[in-house]
Amino acid sequence: MLRLYKAFLNTCAGFSFGLRTERAIQQEFALLVIGIPLAVWLGSTVAERVTLIVAIVAVLCVEFLNTAIEKLCDHVTPERHEHIKAIKDMGSSACFCAQACALVIWGVVVVARV
Repeated sequence: MLRLYKAFLNTCAGFSFGLRTERAIQQEFALLVIGIPLAVWLGSTVAERVTLIVAIVAVLCVEFLNTAIEKLCDHVTPERHEHIKAIKDMGSSACFCAQACALVIWGVVVVARV
């Protein structure tokens, strides 16, 4: 039980660090705060509501992972390096894919609602 508690504290510390230092995480968290009540209002079923919320949470998750990769790359070598650039670009691509999926999900629900 103590291990779970410590893991939870580490999670909170990571979440806090991301919110304090990363603009993209701040923006996506704000989108989540706005998106939750909007999803409750917009979704016509529980499954739709959950899907809308999970789509935004997934974007935030990918952004946290991308940020972690970028921080690790910068720690390994602060100099510009071709492979490090490629790694960071792939992380950015993952963020884009998650955002595009969320946009499609939200778009489908909005169009169905209207």
